[in-house]
Amino acid sequence: MLDLVLRSSGRGPRHILCLGAHCDDIEIGCGASLLALQASRHVRIHWVVLSGTPERRSETQAAMEALVAPRARGELSFGNFPDGRFPARYGEVKQFVEGLKSAPRPDLILCHERDDRHQDHRIVNELVWNTFRDHVVLEYEIPKWDGGLGQPNVYISVSVAQARNKIAALLRCHRSQRGRDWFTRETFMSLLRLRGIECRSASGYAEAFHGRKLRLGGI
Repeated sequence: MLDLVLRSSGRGPRHILCLGAHCDDIEIGCGASLLALQASRHVRIHWVVLSGTPERRSETQAAMEALVAPRARGELSFGNFPDGRFPARYGEVKQFVEGLKSAPRPDLILCHERDDRHQDHRIVNELVWNTFRDHVVLEYEIPKWDGGLGQPNVYISVSVAQARNKIAALLRCHRSQRGRDWFTRETFMSLLRLRGIECRSASGYAEAFHGRKLRLGGI
């Protein structure tokens, strides 16, 4: 496996912008990677969720606080778009995502995968690429009833502790989701293990992403 190294100038934190359509998407898609990035770099993590009831927003805040240390914690912001209706509110969602450009320029963006079967997820991906045209974008994956897991090409190895801490935060903070048959420790750990096998992670665990457009620097 070849390693792609994120450059760091040493001047201030690297800004990471995470976007999710729903209140548990970021945690599911890249929660362990965020723990790994904090352990290896000076980062500031900004967390944006485009929909969610008051109850679910509280769960998201608790999950962010569990996964992001105070020194790395950036802005947490929410949109007010109805779950499952993003295509009908396309113009408003676009305006919201465009407004994120007023925040510090992100060094890394983590968002939904382009071919995700959920229409809200696909809209978020499309608008990220329309809005941020000169950025490193990695697209995370979400297991779901519809299937659709593809063949990712970028991996972030995580430790056993980081994998377990991600899952503990999901199960502890998102109590409203516990009744869903897929929202289990086994689901999340099995995907982490599968991706760990694919990239020969030393720990056996990894999260995987789609890197649609990357440029090698320092050559």
